[in-house]
Amino acid sequence: MGAALQHTVAEPELAPDRDWWRGAVIYQIYPRSFQDSNGDGIGDLRGIIQRLPYVAELGVDGIWISPFFTSPMKDFGYDVSDYRGIDPMFGKLSDFDDLIKGAHELGLKVMVDGVISHSSDQHPWFVESRSSRTNPKADWYVWADAKPDGTPPNNWLSIFGGSAWQWDTRRMQYYLHNFLAEQPDLNFHNREVQDALLDVIRFWLDRGVDGFRLDTINFYFHSQGLEDNPALRPEERNDQTAPAVNPYNFQDHIYDKSRPENLGFLQRFRAVLDEYPAAASVGEVGDSQRGLEVVAAYTSGGNRVHMCYAFDFLAPEKISASKVRGVLEDFGRVAHDGWACWAFSNHDVVRHATRWGADETDREAYLKLLSALIMSLRGSVCLYQGEELGLTEAELSFDDLQDPYGIRFWPEFKGRDGCRTPMVWERTTKNAGFSDGRPWLPVPADHLPLAVSQQYGDKSSVLEHYRRFIAFRKAHPAFAKGEIEFTAADGDVVAFVRRHGNEGILCVFNLGAENQTFETSLKTETLAGHGFHSERTDDRIKLKPYSAWFGRLL
Repeated sequence: MGAALQHTVAEPELAPDRDWWRGAVIYQIYPRSFQDSNGDGIGDLRGIIQRLPYVAELGVDGIWISPFFTSPMKDFGYDVSDYRGIDPMFGKLSDFDDLIKGAHELGLKVMVDGVISHSSDQHPWFVESRSSRTNPKADWYVWADAKPDGTPPNNWLSIFGGSAWQWDTRRMQYYLHNFLAEQPDLNFHNREVQDALLDVIRFWLDRGVDGFRLDTINFYFHSQGLEDNPALRPEERNDQTAPAVNPYNFQDHIYDKSRPENLGFLQRFRAVLDEYPAAASVGEVGDSQRGLEVVAAYTSGGNRVHMCYAFDFLAPEKISASKVRGVLEDFGRVAHDGWACWAFSNHDVVRHATRWGADETDREAYLKLLSALIMSLRGSVCLYQGEELGLTEAELSFDDLQDPYGIRFWPEFKGRDGCRTPMVWERTTKNAGFSDGRPWLPVPADHLPLAVSQQYGDKSSVLEHYRRFIAFRKAHPAFAKGEIEFTAADGDVVAFVRRHGNEGILCVFNLGAENQTFETSLKTETLAGHGFHSERTDDRIKLKPYSAWFGRLL
């Protein structure tokens, strides 16, 4: 397999493509679980370098690497204690420089996680801030006095459960933490904080990164009035941002996130990115009540972030033809000049192979169809490592859990470890080729038949389907850059036309387990190269279960 994965060095660009992100397919790497190079059971930067040819062979445009910064790892790197440092478990700055060089030689862009809404409580900024009420960084985090009875300043809740306020005995005040108590929120109302974070952005851009995935982008600002959030009626609650067992969903979070002041900071952030040849950004929007509206505001106008994703397709609710059309049309209505980045799975949610595919009669065919669907929508795409293998959510015991989220809400919510288990590279090698040591999370036995070694070169495999469809997408610019217009379809069928320049492509998908027929008067020439085998006769397209059809408009 190693010889088959050789990849030629990409030709250098004569001029950077500032628009490379629009329609890009970005592969998310969770470094702890991708490849271990030193036998300690934890993936690292040199492991990523080792596997870069595999990623390039997929045909994706770039990678997004989840946090590898210095951290006490209370939330596995999303609690940063040094924004300019590499945590020793992942390697050194020189390893990162080698990674950038290797990725660029293979034609891959590199995006890194910008975790700037909060830091670790071990960050020097917070250590100083909590030391007194008068130190130079006293206002760098969100501090507030207790109510007269000693209770927190308001009713705001943490996504990890309980109050979003933690009492600090040094300052005799509460500090805000939207996540773990060890993740205090930075005070973006302080211009010095913004300046310091923008300097961090420049540091990584100067090292050669091509952009950022901005964690919890809508959590940067809070209302300085500290008003209580209103309650949501039970019928209004949903579990897109937090699991249903978390009372976080009982509130309408209008004062603790998605504040209008954020637009000004995002414009400052974009101005920094625009100083570089082709830097781009994608923001994560966690807002169950108004996610698409926030995405629209953050990506419209060309002077904020380039693209965002909300949780519309990361939620437990199963994807359907009506939902696909509804989400895309809603986005087009509220943000026609904005840009979305769609994802079905990531490091925070149950893998969609299980979340949606557990009860499907032919899960492999279903997953192939979903991959074609997401890569045909208007927007960019994030693929999560292992998604291209059809990996399912791992079933772990309580004793195996590492995630504080799952430990707290077990067993009703099992946390995020099930989607973070190690990549499976070789079926018969120790720990599936991930590590020579004991992996930080177990390698599930039912993942071994899905290993890269088992699928590579097998034209019928999920892996080869991903490679084939990414190539098909690249061959037709309408998929990456074009507009989208839906057409009437019934039941499990969703159909739309992608248009760009002189090219128009009719795309028809059957998300169901039964044969379907789609009728159209549009004149088309059937396109091949995508791996599906539905047929058109006159005005009728016959769709097999979990199948698709593509035709160029004449």
